[in-house]
Amino acid sequence: MSTTTAPEREAAAPPPAGLRPDWRALTTHPTAGPLAALVVACLFFTLQNDQFLSGGNLSLVVQQVMVVGTLALGQTLIILTAGIDLSCGAVMAFGTIVMAKLAADGTLPPYAAIAAGIGVCALFGLANGALVTYIKLPPFIVTLGMLNIAFALTHIYSAEQTITDLPGPLTALGQTFPLGRTDITYGSVLTIVLFLVLAYALSQTAWGKHTYALGNSPDVARLTGIRTTRLRLGIYTLAGLIYGIAALLLVSRTGVGDPKAGQTDNLDAITAVVIGGTSLFGGRGVVIGTLVGALLVGVFRNGLQLMGVGSIYQTLITGGLVILAVTVDQFSRRKASR
Repeated sequence: MSTTTAPEREAAAPPPAGLRPDWRALTTHPTAGPLAALVVACLFFTLQNDQFLSGGNLSLVVQQVMVVGTLALGQTLIILTAGIDLSCGAVMAFGTIVMAKLAADGTLPPYAAIAAGIGVCALFGLANGALVTYIKLPPFIVTLGMLNIAFALTHIYSAEQTITDLPGPLTALGQTFPLGRTDITYGSVLTIVLFLVLAYALSQTAWGKHTYALGNSPDVARLTGIRTTRLRLGIYTLAGLIYGIAALLLVSRTGVGDPKAGQTDNLDAITAVVIGGTSLFGGRGVVIGTLVGALLVGVFRNGLQLMGVGSIYQTLITGGLVILAVTVDQFSRRKASR
């Protein structure tokens, strides 16, 4: 016979389900882990260096994130379809040179030069999509080849020269406005708007649902009536267009057309997407997670730099974060399939 009293039994009983914290939902949500890691990283670097939370430093982090984050936004769309784009950084770099050179030489008016640079990036996306969709080449191989092509064209077209004296429209997004004690660039606002628009499109429109379906199973998506060929081609083209916007943001941030700038940002973009919870196997992830991932990468690089950690060790730590994120994704997929 039990000797516990009624008050003791009530105290030992678990709280009602509605009052218990849903830890399982928290850990399985793709954005929860990266968001928690971002908070912990900010707290850690704040304790390590008093300058981390200063307005000037936070503004620098945001400016760094706006380029990689926009690049990662296009990368997210492709990874959601179980593809990958290794060429995004090189394509963006070529876009910067096209718009900067056309504008600086007076070949085109500034706004037309911007449109040409963005259009060239969209054409690269279209070419990637056509090769993947119609010829059935693996995205890894296609975009690896495009990376080399874009890299070579960047250096050929620029003649290895940095392009300066750019007209105002090309650098306008690099201008800042005060927000409290922090200066925010107009380009950062554009990046946030792009993320919000894509977040809405993926979660609230038929196009978004079709994109997730394509990533989960192309065959099933096709059998349900989704035009998978046209959808995939459109996604790659849209990703290229977003790379073009990232090219404009890069020019506006640096104030020049540098053929060496952004060439390796493809790695940071893929890192942001994976850390943000988007699965490399496709069909799972949200673009807001990509934004959190980009912020996490930016915070880590900035915080480690303030601590005096060399850039090579920053790369080492970032690589470890990628492996950790993919490992967590793999385990979560295995658990979900049981």
